[in-house]
Amino acid sequence: MRVPRGRTIRRLLAVLVLLGGVGGPWVAGSVLTRSTTSDVPDAVAPAQDVRLRSADGLSLAGTYWPGDRSGNRSGAGAAAPGLLLLHGNNSSRAVMAGNAAWFARQGYAVLTIDLRGHGESAAAEHSFGLLESRDAWAGYRWLQQRQNGAPVGIVGVSLGGAATLIGDEGPIPSPAIVLQAVYPELRRATAHRLRSVLGPVLATALEPTLSYQSYPRLGVAPGRLSPVTAIAGAHSSFLVIGGLDDVYTPPADTEAMVAAAPKGTQVWWVPDLDHAALSGLESDAYRQQVEQFFDARLRGVTG
Repeated sequence: MRVPRGRTIRRLLAVLVLLGGVGGPWVAGSVLTRSTTSDVPDAVAPAQDVRLRSADGLSLAGTYWPGDRSGNRSGAGAAAPGLLLLHGNNSSRAVMAGNAAWFARQGYAVLTIDLRGHGESAAAEHSFGLLESRDAWAGYRWLQQRQNGAPVGIVGVSLGGAATLIGDEGPIPSPAIVLQAVYPELRRATAHRLRSVLGPVLATALEPTLSYQSYPRLGVAPGRLSPVTAIAGAHSSFLVIGGLDDVYTPPADTEAMVAAAPKGTQVWWVPDLDHAALSGLESDAYRQQVEQFFDARLRGVTG
């Protein structure tokens, strides 16, 4: 029986961290940040695969769905409102394809991209949203231009949500953003993941040995990787989706994000799903919740 890659990584991480000293945690950090590029199925018409480039020159793979032109929804076509869908860590745009196709049938133009070091984009070490933010901005601007300045909403899943918020330019100024299973702070995210493998005592002791690698790896303190701080300065409308059974981003972390977000932020709780299942959610209830949120904020709005 094949062991899922995520479980294999967690087991390896546990072994490496338990080695202690400097070498074990450093190697564990290298495992967590290594590039995880992968093949992605070719687009099926009317979708089309595209290439774009981040601000620092990395080549990014994407797939674009034009808004449905059948006339069942107003605003479809070249000036349809857009949706940018951003995947989570160790994933790719392939997991967003089902939702992307569905939203396109509702009249939205949709772009999915592979963040750097993922899918078919350029290989790069993962940076928990800091450098991936350049890719999110590139996708946002590309879709705005493609849709002739129409408003563009964002669905940011886990890493994708962090990338939407913590870039050097600040949060992306989309009028409507869905944050799905998004961690509030790097140190808390690291502690939760360690706790799920090693238990609370070892997690508390070893978390700093991983979190503070942000200094040598990225040149910033772990506190810089803080979506909960960034969201406080945002001027968008937010829908925050949290999992009641997500141990990586538990309810208290989602509540912290909502508390820091602008007034009027909505929250939707999903039971019985772990972090991975919540990140890949494609249920009818999910789609209707997200569509209602975007319809109220993007339909009939000029860019």
